[in-house]
Amino acid sequence: MPKQKTNSSAKKRFKVTGTGKIKRKHAYKSHILTKKDTKRKRNLTKSGLVSSADTDRVMKMLVLR
Repeated sequence: MPKQKTNSSAKKRFKVTGTGKIKRKHAYKSHILTKKDTKRKRNLTKSGLVSSADTDRVMKMLVLR
């Protein structure tokens, strides 16, 4: 049986932490930043975690499960 390929878009967007959780970046930080206040932009800079509902789907794309 052939090897599974990692989804190219997923490997660029997600990183796995040491404990096995999946890190992601927040959306809405790329353009039209003038109307967003500073606090909102600062909070979008920080990374977040993929929700538990989506974790299995992302793991399959990264061929971890």
